Amino acid sequence: MKLLVTGASGFVGSHLVELASKEGYEVHAAVRKSSDISSIKPYVYKFHDIDLAPDKLSSFFETERYDYVIHAAAMTKAKSESHIMAANVALTERLLGAAFGCSVPPQRFVFVSSLAAIGPVGYNDEDITDDADYRPVTLYGRSKRAAEEMIKQKFTDKPISIIRPTAVYGPREKDLFILFDTMNKGLDAYIGRAPQKLSFVYVKDLIQVLLNACTAPQPVSASFNITDGHVYSRYAMAEIFKQTFTKKLVRLHVPYALVKRAAQLSAWIFRNSTKTPVIYPERLGELTAQNWSCDISKAKHILHYQPKYDLAEGLRESLLWYKDNKWF
Repeated sequence: MKLLVTGASGFVGSHLVELASKEGYEVHAAVRKSSDISSIKPYVYKFHDIDLAPDKLSSFFETERYDYVIHAAAMTKAKSESHIMAANVALTERLLGAAFGCSVPPQRFVFVSSLAAIGPVGYNDEDITDDADYRPVTLYGRSKRAAEEMIKQKFTDKPISIIRPTAVYGPREKDLFILFDTMNKGLDAYIGRAPQKLSFVYVKDLIQVLLNACTAPQPVSASFNITDGHVYSRYAMAEIFKQTFTKKLVRLHVPYALVKRAAQLSAWIFRNSTKTPVIYPERLGELTAQNWSCDISKAKHILHYQPKYDLAEGLRESLLWYKDNKWF
């Protein structure tokens, strides 16, 4: 079966094409010319630097005639709302229009969204369900919400699965690695002292459910939240780090007001830069959110999703990969 993966050279995409190839798919990878494709070359049948002009895009899908498309490419940070909306909403709409406008459309289009599109809930609230109200707290989350709303408004009769993973971790992931690198230096730092309920998913579990979503019988259009099925305290990752490396960490709680001022200062310093600081006001709201716990029963029932890794097992495997590959 012919599968197109966008964002194939990224963190999730690179793991996805490897698994898809091993499961017998003819994997086509949509990548930019500047992308490093060395690690995924063995698993990709054909690479494409797709021309995004509407007529070229339509011709591309008409020629290739994919059985499945997994759209994993996304912009996670941007200085401009128009920039991130163009990347995460307008481009998704163009891909969908071209894919379903050809004479032999894909059997299923899997859109990789994010739990950020829904946003967090209060500490004592019920778990986040697949049909929960949207309340994103970041620009990235708002762009994913806009993409989901566009799909529901314009492509409601097309076979599309919306997959919303929570925080994804695993080998080669760079954002959470910053946290692990800090721990490796002996510091276990937190913003404030308020308790949190956190959720995670190991990349190996996520890519399996993405492939399941291609072939599992399901409603024409459906949305699924994805976690490993557990809820963790804010200290869980540090405890696993200490157990994995038998390392002592100094735990530090930085007052929220102090971090907020630092986030505002960072935003001001980077105001004319094309780069985004590590901590900025919106990101602070996401990092200190009270509750990201999810109900994944729908994904288990319809997509046959059975996560194999809890945080202890998945994070231990990831940390050892970072060490073996000399990331720290």
